[in-house]
Amino acid sequence: MMRNLKLSASVFPGIIFFSCLLLYLYSTLLPFYAHSPTESHNSLTPSTPAFSPSPPQCNLFHGNWVEDPSHEPIYDETCPFHRNAWNCLKNKRDNMGRINSWRWVPSGCDFPRIDPVGFLGLMRNRRIGFVGDSLNENFLASFLCILRVADAGAKRWKRKGAWRGAYFPKFNVTVAYHRAVLLAKYEWQPKQSAPSDQDGREGIYRVNVDTPADDWVNITDFYDVLIFNTGHWWGPDKFPKEKPLVFYKAGKPILPLLGMHDGFKVVLKNMISYIQKKVPSKTLKFWRLQSPRHFYGGDWNQNGSCLFDKPLEESQLDLWFDPRNNGVNKEARQLNLLIEEALQGTDIQLLDLTHLSEFRADAHPSIWLGKKDAVAEWGQDCMHWCLPGVPDTWVDILSEEIRYRLDRRQDFD
Repeated sequence: MMRNLKLSASVFPGIIFFSCLLLYLYSTLLPFYAHSPTESHNSLTPSTPAFSPSPPQCNLFHGNWVEDPSHEPIYDETCPFHRNAWNCLKNKRDNMGRINSWRWVPSGCDFPRIDPVGFLGLMRNRRIGFVGDSLNENFLASFLCILRVADAGAKRWKRKGAWRGAYFPKFNVTVAYHRAVLLAKYEWQPKQSAPSDQDGREGIYRVNVDTPADDWVNITDFYDVLIFNTGHWWGPDKFPKEKPLVFYKAGKPILPLLGMHDGFKVVLKNMISYIQKKVPSKTLKFWRLQSPRHFYGGDWNQNGSCLFDKPLEESQLDLWFDPRNNGVNKEARQLNLLIEEALQGTDIQLLDLTHLSEFRADAHPSIWLGKKDAVAEWGQDCMHWCLPGVPDTWVDILSEEIRYRLDRRQDFD
């Protein structure tokens, strides 16, 4: 009996120590497992940012469009920041009431519309910059018109190389767009060879893959939030074989000569590297994935049209956009794969607006372009978006992503 008591006395402190050790490890490691992988849509992004993941249990980028007659835009055709060709109310586009009655409902979460006053209050004394092609300008125009609801004294702003923008004096907030369609610097070089040369080229567009375009090279530490994109100019309609892109690095042509998609990958690699090196880590960085086109019956220069009166069904999307079907609208998903791969291992967040926009074949300016003979000259516009319209939902999502990340950053400060 005494031997058993002595044994218990010698074992008991060890049990106490081991139990305390387990409790310590549990309390230390618990925060890292508070959210399971299925509770976060961080899988949408190729890397985990230092400051926060995306909102738990809420995938803003996947869901469905629900028709809601009470859902109306918060600005109209009188907004001074409209671009005429996208001002579909002013241009009397058919069906605008129904176009704006569709509300995006993400899967598994409550998703409020942007509160312009609250958002500008959050961004007080800060700056937001868009860099890229005209679809980022389309995005910006929506953003400016929405924010102006909270500050009617907003003024046009075109400094630091900005193509267009606005300053909101009540909140000391600047939002602007820098046009850089390839992100890298490029320039036209006319042909210098003798007229007898029969290769058919009129010259080349020299792309310096390691040099940012002049429009944004000096703004890397100016903005608190940056949204990048490129993609819509990477096609033979912009750069035909008579005027091809030729890619240079360190002042010399890259040999063998690169095709369009290989050149796109090299530019992405170099521009992303530049962003990672030159943009401060405290800056919130986003990359907007491709905005889908909706040309039906041919491309923009082949009488393609988009005269639809409602969104596409989900069952139709692959037929329209899957590259394996080789349709005229395949570019978005093709380029997205290359962009997502290039962003692996960075702190640049994906703004994946492609899927939700694929549904909206009904929401482009189409033939209502606000200019006589525009359709005869350029074809229908089934690439840009009516305003008000789909980009307003992009703004809702971007503002929520910014708000969430700033809130989480404060938690870590």
